[in-house]
Amino acid sequence: MKLHGTDIAGLKITVMGLGLNGGGLESARFFVRHGARVTVTDLRGEDILASSLKELEGLPIRYVLGRHEEEDFGNADIVIKNPAVRPDSPYLAKARRVETDMSVFLSLYTGPVLAVTGSKGKSTTSSALHYGLQGVFPGSRLGGNITTSPLSFLGDLSPEDPVVLELSSWQLGDLRGRGLLKPRVALLTSILPDHLDRYGCMEPYVADKKVIYENQDSYDYTLCFYDDPWGRVFAEETRGTPVMFSRSPLPRGLSGAWLEDGRGFVHPRLALETRPVLILPRDVRVAGEHQKINLLAAGLALYLFGLPPQIIRTRLKEFPGIEHRLELCGEREGVRFYNDSAATIPEALSAAVTSFPGRPVNLITGGTDKKLDFSVFEEAARIPRRIYLLEGTATLKLQALLEKLRIPYNGPYPSLEQALAAAVETAKSGEVIVFSPGCTSFGMFLNEFDRGRRFKALVSRLM
Repeated sequence: MKLHGTDIAGLKITVMGLGLNGGGLESARFFVRHGARVTVTDLRGEDILASSLKELEGLPIRYVLGRHEEEDFGNADIVIKNPAVRPDSPYLAKARRVETDMSVFLSLYTGPVLAVTGSKGKSTTSSALHYGLQGVFPGSRLGGNITTSPLSFLGDLSPEDPVVLELSSWQLGDLRGRGLLKPRVALLTSILPDHLDRYGCMEPYVADKKVIYENQDSYDYTLCFYDDPWGRVFAEETRGTPVMFSRSPLPRGLSGAWLEDGRGFVHPRLALETRPVLILPRDVRVAGEHQKINLLAAGLALYLFGLPPQIIRTRLKEFPGIEHRLELCGEREGVRFYNDSAATIPEALSAAVTSFPGRPVNLITGGTDKKLDFSVFEEAARIPRRIYLLEGTATLKLQALLEKLRIPYNGPYPSLEQALAAAVETAKSGEVIVFSPGCTSFGMFLNEFDRGRRFKALVSRLM
């Protein structure tokens, strides 16, 4: 196999950042499979990386763990960079050529791509989009930031199989100026302050998001969230055909999709009909208005990709939701438990506690700070019946906010097990216990997925 005209067999490949979410692991496996000489290097040690190392057992890979060695970068033909590695790393400066699993995939796959990014909602939207596509294209695949490297399924794709890519700002930043990403449909969900510990301010963060449409032309669609001011900026800037989606009917002259009376419609101009076309039914399986907006956006993307409205309605109605996003993970004595570990910003926390009208909420929240403003949680903070805090640097901000509002709280607790036990002790039938941290996971957990899985394991012991 050739990559940019060069045979992979015999190349010296350094995978920088094995990680725990599949990208580094699949890069190593891919290049070994195609005959390259692979070195994997990660600043973390064997104990933390044990699950990924087990997956690679038996493969001819050289490991450098707990440190980096400069010669592994200077002597490599290609360095495969984990998205979490900062692009200004001095080790990368020594590399002749830097790629990512995403850039390798996009260099080799020429079929249709639908790409999704945003601050919140991108995983649910991309998963619903993929679920819808499978109703017509059984070979459709989903990969990217959702923890599945597209290199893991590259060999299984036929040229007509559509691929949905969920892309983080870091993944997009690594693709800037490469000319590799030209999605048939680019979808941007809401943009909110995030990762400011890395970016410093919103402008560079949003600039990375814009990479999703930098290579589009008028034959491609750019789907933008009308209710978000950034969405209107994207619609003005893209060279693709901009199409809007909104919680409310769109102003006259705008084409797109909107919610009305709990249902989702496509503008008749797009549908070439005299009346709006229904693409999202009122009754769906996922909870919360913010989730319904995600389904609406996915439905619009499916419609523009050419799926019939009846299939779109059926698939979106059946969509079961995804792990770690307001995921119902148990019920005991009339109390329901929801895992919302993917809520890593205050806005997502606010959305979670407003998603259960008629059911009192017992909220477990808190974690590590990434320089975000928790004042946006002020209005929603009055909704939970009880609040249980986990220890963490961001929790100090939450404590200050709750004390200012004179809202009582329990904790902070040094472990998730203790916080959950306290919530279970006081929750009553008809109530919900929602684990929605609103913060990043590092410190007490390996990542947000480890955090969610630990919560579900604790809940399962109660059943």
